[in-house]
Amino acid sequence: MEKQEKRTPRQGTVYWITGLSGAGKTTIASLLYKELIREKEGIVLLDGDELRKTVAGDLGYTYSERLEAAMRYARLSAMLAKQGITVIIGTISMFDQVRDWNRENILSYCEVYLEVPIEVLQARNQKSLYSNVKAGQIKNVVGMDMDIEEPKHPDIIICNDGALTVEACVEIIKGWA
Repeated sequence: MEKQEKRTPRQGTVYWITGLSGAGKTTIASLLYKELIREKEGIVLLDGDELRKTVAGDLGYTYSERLEAAMRYARLSAMLAKQGITVIIGTISMFDQVRDWNRENILSYCEVYLEVPIEVLQARNQKSLYSNVKAGQIKNVVGMDMDIEEPKHPDIIICNDGALTVEACVEIIKGWA
């Protein structure tokens, strides 16, 4: 009987796509997923809004609760990557502590920051967040009445103010590997 070769499991990559609400995280992450799934198996798409419902529904929107939610997303992404799954995650998660944890605990980690001027985000106002903050109807909106910790050393910065197509943004991310 032949001795079987010991196989080391290959770790998956985590594409951590971050930016403020309306920056294009879901749109870009979804297209990146569609592109990569054609090339290989073992890819999951995690959307921040869906993750909140699934693994952080017990949390509110204070600073500490947002930080806890972001850490849950990070730990889930790391767990999946260790099993060889490529993770594409679109999440605000604007915390240095979380991004530092990702860099320390995820072997293949690509941090993508979608940088968009606040004026552009307010004009997009897709979820009415920005206008509702101005009207005093809601609180704790990151980038408005809640401070953000912008990424200090992202692997990729994309100015997603509308000058680039979604396809161009995805090509930039795919070029990282």
